[in-house]
Amino acid sequence: MNPAVPLDRPLRILLLNWQDVENPEAGGAEIHAHEIFGRLAERGHEVRAIVSGWTGAPRSALIDNIAFLRVGGRYSYAYRAPVAAQRLLRQWQADVIVEDINKVPLFTPCWTRYPVVPLVPHLFGTTVFRETNLAMGSIVWTSERMIPRVYRNCLFQAISRSTATDLNERGVPGEAVSVIPPGIDHEYYCPDQETQRANVPTILYVGRLKRYKGIDVLIKALAKLRDRQVDAQLVIAGRGNDRYRLEGLTKSLDLQDRVDFVGYIDEVEKLHRLRSAWVLAYPSPKEGWGITVVEASACGTPVIASDSPGLRESVRAGESGLLVPHGIVELWVQAFEKVLSDPDLRGRMGTEGQSHVSQFSWERAADETEAHLKGAVRDAFN
Repeated sequence: MNPAVPLDRPLRILLLNWQDVENPEAGGAEIHAHEIFGRLAERGHEVRAIVSGWTGAPRSALIDNIAFLRVGGRYSYAYRAPVAAQRLLRQWQADVIVEDINKVPLFTPCWTRYPVVPLVPHLFGTTVFRETNLAMGSIVWTSERMIPRVYRNCLFQAISRSTATDLNERGVPGEAVSVIPPGIDHEYYCPDQETQRANVPTILYVGRLKRYKGIDVLIKALAKLRDRQVDAQLVIAGRGNDRYRLEGLTKSLDLQDRVDFVGYIDEVEKLHRLRSAWVLAYPSPKEGWGITVVEASACGTPVIASDSPGLRESVRAGESGLLVPHGIVELWVQAFEKVLSDPDLRGRMGTEGQSHVSQFSWERAADETEAHLKGAVRDAFN
């Protein structure tokens, strides 16, 4: 390592992340990392990233000035990434390593002496057992419990106060965690007078179709809305391994004509659907933040979300939307009835939502991340 404090020149940053934005399984965490580090690369910092690959993926790629090296796959990345990183660091001297702890931690401080900044979108905790089997869930849960000890000399970056609190409760000191919320592109995500709201009251979900996301609550709530003669449609956009189960639930409740599984949608279609929906729904029991929630608010669309960590910050309750206790179908039904039946309420929430999210920008997130990384490097060499 270079013993000099390299703050008078661009940083050399090694980013370790399970996936990149081109990965078919990419989600909000990948977008978050890419938006920030792509901007840092554009500013002249040298950013290299080691991520996992997938069938048919090129081994290397240059995307928005970030040089990606893909090693292993979804289940072998944790073993392959440290080896690849150490090989790279013998040829190229980094100033700081950023480990995006989005799944199983790589325990980077155990195998390198470079300064490590753990970037934490969220921690699964016990929610992991809703998504996977006991064996895999136990691995994730146990790995997360080891974070405070393994990363005890690191300066953390959390994307929300909820995630920071989670880290603090696990034993990471408060002074070791900086909260830097994600941003959005406000020039892109904004209202459009030429885009009309859907003719039928439309509830929109955009995200991965995972069991732990709680999407079944929306389908069950829609059945109750139908029984109460509320004319509403549910659009579910995204892909994931829970789709088959969710389609089965839809069929069992005879809702095939009211639930539309549209699969993966690109950014253009997502923007149109966010603008035309009457409300965006996000029923997850735990999120690091909820970028789609903020994008919806920026488009003037009210949000109904679980009253859960992360979402309590991206949604301003009573202003940009409503927060509902997670998993209680009847309360979700009441929230939908309230918002769908009151155009004045939807208009007010749309306006106040735009005001709430105006503070969140990718430039601000990149500025604060840049300062945080320089601080971590300075502390490591002083």
